[in-house]
Amino acid sequence: MQTTVLLAEAPFTGADHPFTFADVEIDDPRPDEVLVRVVATGLCHTDLTVPTMLPAEMFPTVMGHEGTGVVEAVGADVRGIEVGDHVVMSFRSCRGCGPCEAGDVGYCEQHILLNYMGMRPDGSTTMRRGEQAVFGSFFGQSSFARHALAYADNCVVVPKHLDLALLAPFGCGFQTGAGTVLNVLRPTAAESLVVFGAGAVGLAAVAAACGAGAGTVVAVDPVASRRELAEWYGARALDPAAGPDPGSVVDRVKELTGGGASYAIDTTALPAVVQQAQHSLRSRGTLVALGLGAPEYPIDAIDLLQSGKIVRSSVEGDADPQLMIPELVRRRSEGAFDVDHLVATYPFERIADAIADTTAGKVVKAVLTW
Repeated sequence: MQTTVLLAEAPFTGADHPFTFADVEIDDPRPDEVLVRVVATGLCHTDLTVPTMLPAEMFPTVMGHEGTGVVEAVGADVRGIEVGDHVVMSFRSCRGCGPCEAGDVGYCEQHILLNYMGMRPDGSTTMRRGEQAVFGSFFGQSSFARHALAYADNCVVVPKHLDLALLAPFGCGFQTGAGTVLNVLRPTAAESLVVFGAGAVGLAAVAAACGAGAGTVVAVDPVASRRELAEWYGARALDPAAGPDPGSVVDRVKELTGGGASYAIDTTALPAVVQQAQHSLRSRGTLVALGLGAPEYPIDAIDLLQSGKIVRSSVEGDADPQLMIPELVRRRSEGAFDVDHLVATYPFERIADAIADTTAGKVVKAVLTW
């Protein structure tokens, strides 16, 4: 069938309006696939960063990995999903390797193949423009499109009365921030957390931490409106540029947390900020780096070796979408994960505005709608 997509074509710079509308042919679902009519898709930094890293032979390609929509067809082997179901689409996992069987689906041994290679595991693409192959299958969905082919492992059925535009970020950004807090760090009322970067991932972490009853929560961000949002959740907010020197933000975090934070999360991917996050920790504290961008982070080896600190990452907040998305939906309904006001919707035709507003810090989470 024919559908409309937003294409990224080489050379992709990520600047201005890097996507173009195109009509392509999308396959009918194979036995293990699910055809979803896309209603909304979150705009994520990853959608703009990954294409700048792809070789020319992997274009044209279709991004989008925070899709929601309505199921229009299911393959013969799919169970638990029916035509008409409303779904949130997330990342893929094989569900059969050692990490998957242990519940660590974000660390699936086939994670790269299933989420980033632009094709099915057998090498076929799901879309084409005339005789030209169109790469997609991004996170098993490529939801910058009116229709997406997904799978039972990355489609999560949600109640039909819920607003799919508001749920789109649950597929990745909100899941990553909240999951890092709830699955990885699990701060108690006696512990503290500092989040560097109060964008969608960072504020989801703040919301989850405050909603779960964590102790002191601090958010560090240069944008005043985002600091205000963090304070709305009950966090203390710091402007990193307010002090006399870059090190002053570390001193202020230590002052607020009684000598250093128990945990730190970096969402900025800025090397200097990652090191600030490390220095903001108390002895034996844990830093989780979530930002994608810089190829290397500097680690203060002396501080690390003298303090027993832990520096690690987390893929999708160590979450299993089939468990985490329903849990976040439940917390949202109970007021413990109140993130609706972080979302600003744009029609797909205004993707350039959505990118510009997100980059400028005017909105926290842009969601594209058809």
